[in-house]
Amino acid sequence: MALPIKEYALIGDRRTAALVGSNGSVDWLCLPGFDSPASFAALLGTEENGFWRLAPTGSYQVRRRYIGASSALETTFTTAEGEITLTDVMPAGDGRADLVRILRGVRGRVQVAHAWVVRCDYGRILPWVRREEVAGERVITAVAGPDMLVLRGPRLPEASDHRHSDVFEVAEGDELVFATSWLPSYRPLGDLGALGAGVEETIAADEEWAQRCAADVPHRDIVVRSLQTLRLMTDAETGGIVAAPTTSLPEDFGGERNWDYRYCWLRDAALTISSLIRAGYAEEATLWREWLLRTVAGDPQDLQVLYGIDGRRRLGEYTLDDLPGYANSRPVRIGNAAVEQLQNDLLGEVLDALYLDRALGAEPDPNAWSLQRALVTELGKHWRDPDNGLWEIRGQARHFTHSRLMAWVAFDRVIRGVEEQGLDGPVEEWRTIREEIREAILKDGYDETRNTFVQHDATTEVDAALLMIPMMGFLPGDDPRVLGTIKAVEEDLMRDGLVLRYRTQSGVDGLTGDEHPFLACSFWLVAAYASAGRWDDANALFDRLVGLTNDVGLLSEEYDPVQDRMVGNFPQAFSHLALIHAAFALAGAAPSGAAPVKG
Repeated sequence: MALPIKEYALIGDRRTAALVGSNGSVDWLCLPGFDSPASFAALLGTEENGFWRLAPTGSYQVRRRYIGASSALETTFTTAEGEITLTDVMPAGDGRADLVRILRGVRGRVQVAHAWVVRCDYGRILPWVRREEVAGERVITAVAGPDMLVLRGPRLPEASDHRHSDVFEVAEGDELVFATSWLPSYRPLGDLGALGAGVEETIAADEEWAQRCAADVPHRDIVVRSLQTLRLMTDAETGGIVAAPTTSLPEDFGGERNWDYRYCWLRDAALTISSLIRAGYAEEATLWREWLLRTVAGDPQDLQVLYGIDGRRRLGEYTLDDLPGYANSRPVRIGNAAVEQLQNDLLGEVLDALYLDRALGAEPDPNAWSLQRALVTELGKHWRDPDNGLWEIRGQARHFTHSRLMAWVAFDRVIRGVEEQGLDGPVEEWRTIREEIREAILKDGYDETRNTFVQHDATTEVDAALLMIPMMGFLPGDDPRVLGTIKAVEEDLMRDGLVLRYRTQSGVDGLTGDEHPFLACSFWLVAAYASAGRWDDANALFDRLVGLTNDVGLLSEEYDPVQDRMVGNFPQAFSHLALIHAAFALAGAAPSGAAPVKG
C-alpha cells in the first residue's frame, strides 16, 4: 500500500513530475508529460503497478528537505551503521524526461536495496526488458508500445520474477549516480550523455528564479516554496498549468470522489498566474497568455472549462478498473467529465488575471484584448443561465452566487481596461450588464433574514466561495453583508477550525459520501478576516494552515483534522495559490486587481 499522502514530495522538470516517498520510492511518474500514462503507478495500487526505490535495507530514521529554494529533493537516511543522502532531481531543458538519483555516503557503511519495477500504461503493461550496450555503456531498457525507459548507473540490478533488484553497500565518501530516462521507443538509442548531467545547472536555475521573488509577506519561505511548486506544475514549453500532477487521490477515503487533475483549468491557471504576477514573475504570465490565445482560439461558444497541457480539447472521462486506487478508493479516473460543463465563473478569474498583468506593467496585447472582448460578449448572452459552478457539481445546474460574482468581475475588469488602461470597447453596454449582474446577486443571492449571501438562489445554504466577495472587490470587507457571510461560514462550514466548501448533506453536488475541509477555502477565510479588519484571527488561522504543510512545505487539496492526514490530489495548485493570496492579504496588499465598490 502507498504511503500517507503527506509522506510524498514533488520533483519535476516542468514537463512532468514525480512523487517521491519518504521511503525513497518513486511511486508516481507519468512519462513523458503530466497527463501521459504513468510508468510508476504504485501510488494508486501496489508495487506490482510500478515503482523505483533506493533505501536502506533495515530500519532507519529519515529527514528530508529541498536543497535551498530549488526543486531538488534531499533525503537523509540514518541507520545504526551510518548515514547516506539520496538526492532526487529531474534536470530541465535536456529535451527528454530524466530522473536522476544520487546516493552519497556521509558516514559509516549503509546497506542499500535497489528496486526498479516498470509497468507502463498506469501499471497495466509488463514491458519487454533487456540489457543493452549504448555507446559503450551498459544499460537496461524497458519497452512497451511508444515508451522506452532506460536505467543507467554504476550497478545495474538483476532481473527476477519481472522485477529488477540489487543490494549493495554505500560507504563514507562514496557517490553513486543512477538515472531513468524516457525516450520514444521507435527512435534508435544513441549516446545518452554524461550520467547526471544537468543536475547542478537545474539547481542553480531554480535558486536564481526563487531569488527574483518580490514578496515581502509572512512565512516567506513557505510562500516561495508554494511559488516553486506552482512553477513545477507549469509546462515550460506550452505554458499550460496543471491543477495537480496526480489523479484519483481521494477526497473521501474508500469513496467515489476521485478526480483527474492533470489538466489545465482556465480558472486554476488564471489564479496561479495572479499569484506569480504579484510575486514579480511577469514572464510566466506572458507564457500563459500565449497558451490562452492558442487554446481558446475560435468561436467563443466553444470555450471549455479545462484543456490538455498542449491545448487539446477532447478529455473524456473513463475509469481504470484494474487499479485498486489509493487506499482502495475507486474508481481511478482518467480524463475529467467537467470538460462538458458550463461554469459561468471562469471568465472572471481569467480577465482578473489579465487585468492585473496590465496593471502591473505588462504591455497590452491587441490580440489578447480582442479575445477578451469576444469572450465577454458571449458571457453577456448566458450569465443568467444555471451552471455547474466553481465546484463542478454533478447534480442539478443552479444559479450559483459565486458564478454571478465572477461574471460581474469579468465585466468589471474589461470596463477598467477601458477606463484605466486606455483600451477600447463598448463600455456603456458593459456597465449596464455589470449593474444587472450586481442587482441579481443582491436580490437572489442574499438572505436578508440571516444577513448572509447564499450558495444559489434556491437555498439558504452557504458556500465558502462566497468569501471571494470582498477579495474580488464586489463589496468591502467591512460591509455588514460580508460580515454576516463570514459569520454564517463560521457557523455552518467550520470543522475543527477549518473550512468546508459546502455541506455535502445538502445534496447539491449529486454525489454520495462526505469530504473534508478544503484548504483553499480556509485560506480564503484568512483573506476575508483581513479584509474585515480581524487581523488577529487572520494571522492565527494562517499560522495554523502553514503548520499543515508537510515536512517539505507541500499541501494537498483537503485536510482531515480528525485523522490528521492530507486528503485529495497532491500537491494541489489551488491550495498553494490560495496560500500565496492569503499571505499578500496579510501583508496589506489588495487581494484583487480592483478596489472594492461601495454599495
